Amino acid sequence: MEAVMTITRYTPIRELDQPIVPRRFSSLLDEFFNDVVSSDSGRLYVPSVDISEDDTHYHVAVALPGLKKNDINIDLQDRRLTISGERKEETEKKNTKYHLMETRFGRFERSVMLPNNIDQEKIDARFEDGILRLDIEKKEKQVNRQIKVK
Repeated sequence: MEAVMTITRYTPIRELDQPIVPRRFSSLLDEFFNDVVSSDSGRLYVPSVDISEDDTHYHVAVALPGLKKNDINIDLQDRRLTISGERKEETEKKNTKYHLMETRFGRFERSVMLPNNIDQEKIDARFEDGILRLDIEKKEKQVNRQIKVK
């Protein structure tokens, strides 16, 4: 008799000491739309983005595994930073039976609104090991001064 293996997507149940209702309403919407979209044969690709800052720069890191730097577009309009591109599906191997495929392919676009204190002329972008890194220099602090009325 042949053994049959069924693979199902694991969705963890929240710990008993945590509330069942998500901490933020947006996380509920994210979860709902993620489930709806992921059932659409994986056509949506949403890369993960990390944003941090130090005293002199904002740092943006975008996970784009399997892409080449020529596949990535970076656009800055006013303060809106948009990273877009397309992750193309690899050709399927013949006689291959997939049990689970979580890799997402297709067009993607991520936009973030940057703060007012960025220097739009001083942005460094590099792509290595599947991570796009942007270092955005902050403008020097503006000094407030008092003006005397004559």
